[in-house]
Amino acid sequence: MKFDLEAWMMSPYILMFIAVFTGLLFGKIKFGKFNFGISGTLFTGLVIGWWVLGYANGFTQSDANFSTAQKLIEAGVISKNFFTIFLILFVAAVGLLAAKDMGTVLKRYGIKFVVLGVLITLMGAAATYGMTLLSDDANPYQVSGVYTGALTSSPGLAAAIETATGHSTKAVADYENDTREGKQKLLKLLDPSGRLTPENTPTLTEEQKKQFIKDAQAGIGVGHAIGYPFGVIIVILAVNLIPKLFGINVESELNQFRKEMEEARKSKGEKEIQEVSFDLLAFTVACFFGYTIGVIQIPLGPLGNFSLGSTGGVLIGSLILGYIGKIGFMNFRMDNKILGVIRQIALAFFLAIVGLQYGFKVFDALAGSGLYLAVVSLVVGFVACVVGFVVGKYILNINWIMLSGAICGGMTSTPGLGAAIDAVGSDEPAAGYGATYPFALLGMVLWTILLHNMPM
Repeated sequence: MKFDLEAWMMSPYILMFIAVFTGLLFGKIKFGKFNFGISGTLFTGLVIGWWVLGYANGFTQSDANFSTAQKLIEAGVISKNFFTIFLILFVAAVGLLAAKDMGTVLKRYGIKFVVLGVLITLMGAAATYGMTLLSDDANPYQVSGVYTGALTSSPGLAAAIETATGHSTKAVADYENDTREGKQKLLKLLDPSGRLTPENTPTLTEEQKKQFIKDAQAGIGVGHAIGYPFGVIIVILAVNLIPKLFGINVESELNQFRKEMEEARKSKGEKEIQEVSFDLLAFTVACFFGYTIGVIQIPLGPLGNFSLGSTGGVLIGSLILGYIGKIGFMNFRMDNKILGVIRQIALAFFLAIVGLQYGFKVFDALAGSGLYLAVVSLVVGFVACVVGFVVGKYILNINWIMLSGAICGGMTSTPGLGAAIDAVGSDEPAAGYGATYPFALLGMVLWTILLHNMPM
């Protein structure tokens, strides 16, 4: 009998299972009256991801498991395919759970979700821009990537890369006509050592131009990778700690919200649709339909293309089908307990995978190389959450159950939604998330493009 311990430790399946197991144990630990619950898998995933990537980097070509280590490094510890499938399962379950109240929620809160989606992303962009101006050494492309990472937005990342490409191309093309200060900033980004100056570099070579554009694109990716986990951490802490800090009685808010929804449903005279325990065919169709919606590109003229992505598409698709309830022999109204189990399993693995993918970058940032970017992501996430809460609670008067989901939707944070559901002990926040998310995505794209056109 032979057992390859090294290969076993670098198996993506083993890493996921260990991260979930240890994370759920960590989530049970009480810090006063607070515990992380299912979100604990994110934190153990971060530690395990950091450790295993360092372990894999220690293999040399002469080692038996060198190729296995290289595969792990190239995949970023865990393949993105694992991330996507668990994300789809989680979002589909959440959408179907929240769908029955969606029409009533939109009728009651309507424009308020539009305001929150646009405002939260705008304030995040404003905080990002302010942090860029505070440091002469900050790479503006990396900071822009932090914005999309802190708000956990993949569509925002795509828009940032596309905009950075155009911005950097124009910058190198206009280099000769730029001011000395402008040239100095560009050259510092091109060569941080400071050897290049406007005096010894009156023009840029084609190689230097290509390198600058390539570095700009890479900078977006670096900033996003560092900002993402910190953005997740901020929104998870926000939905758990805000009720405690501001004296919000979650149970009372939940009862009040359910009473309002029940009265609204009765006044509308909605037809009751018989639930089934579980309809695998309908669940699969919801995933398929939603994913298809997510890949549709919507042209926005000079702003480029906009899409909902897998998260937004599956969420909207599930909400639509769940609201309709039944199509032919397919029933989209399923037992809450079964959908809840699917949601919990998918969320636990999804958060663990996020941690495994970003663990090394997080600890690398905290060690110093990206500390400023880590600080930026925390500031951006904090400002966005606080503004969303203050405006939503005290100006728009939104019930905390809906507001917790709306803040996560405004942050485009699927992990945050999972934490909100866990903290509230109910799936109702998903309706606020689903109503806010599309407008936040659109805001992310718009503000990302605007960021690159602001003087830095």
